[in-house]
Amino acid sequence: MYPEIHIGGITLQTFGICFALAFIAAGALIWRRLDELGKPVDWAYEMGFAAAIGGLVGARVDFLLENYNDVKHDLLHNLTSGSGLVWYGGAIGGAIGVFLWAWWRGFLSLALLDLAAPALALGNAIGRCGCQLSGDGDYGKAWNGPWAMAYPDGTKPTDQTVHPTPVYETLTMGLVALLLWRVRDRLTNGLLFALYLLLAGTERFLVEFIRRNNDVALGLTQAQLISIAMMIVGGLWLLLAARREPRPATA
Repeated sequence: MYPEIHIGGITLQTFGICFALAFIAAGALIWRRLDELGKPVDWAYEMGFAAAIGGLVGARVDFLLENYNDVKHDLLHNLTSGSGLVWYGGAIGGAIGVFLWAWWRGFLSLALLDLAAPALALGNAIGRCGCQLSGDGDYGKAWNGPWAMAYPDGTKPTDQTVHPTPVYETLTMGLVALLLWRVRDRLTNGLLFALYLLLAGTERFLVEFIRRNNDVALGLTQAQLISIAMMIVGGLWLLLAARREPRPATA
């Protein structure tokens, strides 16, 4: 594990480095797509900045809400700490930031959702590399399988071998990002984003069964309940679009 990298007198947190790399990669993808759509490519900078600010605020607020009993004794430190950022909180906060930016730019449309879909998947994949390197507690349940890992030097250390769930999520969401990018011209009017909701929701729902999060209702974790909502919305969106698609006339 490498929670921190020391360069001279400077200490860099690997989670923060991967967080930054995730935004850079997502921004590059958005830049490319904006150019294909004939939109100003400088919008990628603005969109990335809005997503970063909203994402950081949302991820931190979500973490504090989910772990209030553990952090209430030192809210200021936990508010500014480099670890403990929750993906769904970041996604919601980032979405709010991007929607506000799009409203300001007059780009608040379904095309915005399709633009964001591959970038969201890629950002998630790279961000999970930071979870793996820092050992921030996002690893899975105890396991003794062939690729089980311990995180003795992580920010939340454990000597018990466990499922390396950040690796699973990086690989899966990387493939999702690739798929979404390859079909970007075939799925439009929000359908690419609908496919992202379905695939990302399915990935998170399944991986939660081997993670260490607590159940909140019906034997499911909070992330699984959110994932179910994502899968329902994405699946229904795609289904309704398929039913509305005109069928070829019979002879």
